[in-house]
Amino acid sequence: MNSFTKILGILFFMAINPLQAQQLTQTIRGTVIDQITKAPMPGATVMIIGSDPVVGTTTDLAGDFKITNLPLGAYSLKISFMGFREIIFPNVQLNSGKEVVLTIPLVEDITQIDEFVVTAIDKERTINDMIQVSGRTFSVEEARKFAAAVNDPGRMALSFSGVTSTDDGNNNISIRGNSPNGLLWRMEGIEIPNPNHFVNPGTSGGGVSILSSQLLANSDFLTGAFPAEYGNALSGVFDLSLRKGNNENQEFTLQAGFLGLDVATEGPIAKNYKGSYLINYRYSTLSMLSKIGLPLGDFVTNFQDLSFNVYLPTGPKSTITLFGFGGLSDQNGDALTDSLEWESEGDRYGGTFFSNSGAVGIKHSFILNEANFLQTTVLASGNSLGTSENRLDDNLQFEDRFYENYSNSKITLSSVLNTKFSAKANLRSGFYVNQLYYNLREDSFEEESQRLETNINSKGNTQSIQAFSQLNYRASERLTINVGLHYLQLLLNDSKSIEPRFSASYALDEKQRLSVGYGLHSQVQPLGTYFAEQEVDGQITLPNEDLDLSKSHHFVLGYDRSLTPYLRMKVETYYQHLFNIPIKNGEDESYSIINQQWTFATDPLVNEGFGKNYGVEVTLEQFTHNDLYFLLSTSLYNSQYITNENVWRNTAYNGNFNVTLTAGKEYVLKKNRVFGINLRTIYSGGLRDTPIDLAASIEKGEGVYIEDQLYSEKSPNYFRADLRFSLKKNKPKSTRTWALDIQNATNRKNVYGEYFEPMENKIKTSYQAPLIPILSYRVEF
Repeated sequence: MNSFTKILGILFFMAINPLQAQQLTQTIRGTVIDQITKAPMPGATVMIIGSDPVVGTTTDLAGDFKITNLPLGAYSLKISFMGFREIIFPNVQLNSGKEVVLTIPLVEDITQIDEFVVTAIDKERTINDMIQVSGRTFSVEEARKFAAAVNDPGRMALSFSGVTSTDDGNNNISIRGNSPNGLLWRMEGIEIPNPNHFVNPGTSGGGVSILSSQLLANSDFLTGAFPAEYGNALSGVFDLSLRKGNNENQEFTLQAGFLGLDVATEGPIAKNYKGSYLINYRYSTLSMLSKIGLPLGDFVTNFQDLSFNVYLPTGPKSTITLFGFGGLSDQNGDALTDSLEWESEGDRYGGTFFSNSGAVGIKHSFILNEANFLQTTVLASGNSLGTSENRLDDNLQFEDRFYENYSNSKITLSSVLNTKFSAKANLRSGFYVNQLYYNLREDSFEEESQRLETNINSKGNTQSIQAFSQLNYRASERLTINVGLHYLQLLLNDSKSIEPRFSASYALDEKQRLSVGYGLHSQVQPLGTYFAEQEVDGQITLPNEDLDLSKSHHFVLGYDRSLTPYLRMKVETYYQHLFNIPIKNGEDESYSIINQQWTFATDPLVNEGFGKNYGVEVTLEQFTHNDLYFLLSTSLYNSQYITNENVWRNTAYNGNFNVTLTAGKEYVLKKNRVFGINLRTIYSGGLRDTPIDLAASIEKGEGVYIEDQLYSEKSPNYFRADLRFSLKKNKPKSTRTWALDIQNATNRKNVYGEYFEPMENKIKTSYQAPLIPILSYRVEF
């Protein structure tokens, strides 16, 4: 801890060391558009709130505005246009290193009578206007500020109600008691493969996000009862939007730290052309953390990624966007060849692991007329991952113990049409057609035969189809209704689902809002599950090939109240009924795919399982005011499942409660220097585990679990405190930031689970991540 104390001392010394302040300025500019048709809005008024004398401007024929020579600091903008709702765009932070470029959507008024004043407050509403329940906007600033979030959307989301971590070692999250695998990732309105490094088969998370915060714009996060445009998901949705590069000035960002090197560049495509590019590259080796004494394992771990967004206007009504990402990650380790050094069974194992993922898309946006906006996207994506594992026997000979190699690729065509019928009603309809290619192989060691046996071996292609239509109807200034349908079909076995969706919100007054939502949702099984092999009378069969989709009914009731212009309380209660869940057939079988987190299920399954998740969530949030923000999220919930044994059991993710406090404060020491302190504490119920039969494990030489007591044990309650200290210094044409993130600052030993250790014939406890410091230095210029 002495070294960490010294680092903190350096940061505080730098913070109090007096420097000559300069009056630095920056520019706010952007575009005002119609929220539905995306058409630019010339003549809109943009004003700086509280400026004296008044500072502001109006948008030009292209809907663009620019306000220059503003002193550095935080500003709130008021945007108005005749016939549209006036909105407040708060907490726009100006630094010297980069211009602020905004896209501001306005919503048309449905009445000229002001029943009450409606203003947009930061994060109070989602970017997608169809979302009425269980959704919120998260910003790039949150990803950067939140303690130990390290620019990762998955880790940042741990601050939100209903979200819990399943493992400190990765960013897998359980939403409202569901499996992490029920999460959908979208980018620019289209489904993408899991955008993480160090991915396990069939999962939606990984060790580190591929997507740098440099590339992301404000985006939406959903936790239930999704609108009709979202499909193939049971638990939640990350709906990511990409930031356009600066189309007037070239800018750079460089960040170096314990996680590696992060470089970004952006700028105009050509002079007097509104096109722009944004490119980000990262390279890291986590072995740097091991070298300073952190117990991250004996594997050499590396990753690198590239992401980009190129914006190309092709006329006053159309644009083309090229976007994409790609990530490479691997781990390599060797067994200890000296048997005298073996202290655990793991010392005898070595192997390699790789995980690669990427997507490249082209999007065409076209304003057909004043009422219709069409967006068409083609995306090519894929991922490939593999593991090769060996073990040294007592004669120091290597035995192959496990092999997997999974490759999936996909070509997706999507087209979505927005139609504005009137100020009250708009319709969004579209389709997604996916051409899927797969090449899957898994072999595992069988004790009885003492050799590798094939579990999955399949190569081929199939298709899936999705279509949706959803109507947004503003019956009055108080009441908004959304209705829609989603259709999902997997042509591999012709499994399909027609899914009604409904949500509504009603403003009781200018401070209070009630909301209700319902949705039927379905999800395709992890692809490898369909191709699990079984040998019957010498013939290889695929018992899971005809598995149906997993499905879930979502019900949500919510209440919002603005306590002050900056303080908001939100309460949501929900019930989810899961059905068609794959389980093992038999009255004495307790396995359900609900609990599957790693690899593919390879046993024969039937769609006869059920589950239920229900709970209440309370959020108290202060948006940044006087340089202070906080977010208190509390969840009480229950998550259970049932198989043909007709016994309700806890799922693996049933922690029952979760309380998270995220807060931060910035201190302006001089005009050009800001010191920030950010905190996140998480206190939650322990996740569930299955007890180990010690006697049977000793006899067999490996862990044997008591199957009729599946997930009956609850780990001790989990507590973690994360801290972030930052020092930002604005200089002419550049902004420089030192930051120290400390995960698990109290170094608490949170229990991950229990395992049987054959070399000692004991049941031992494994623990979550220890204290981990991440020091970084960032320059924007």
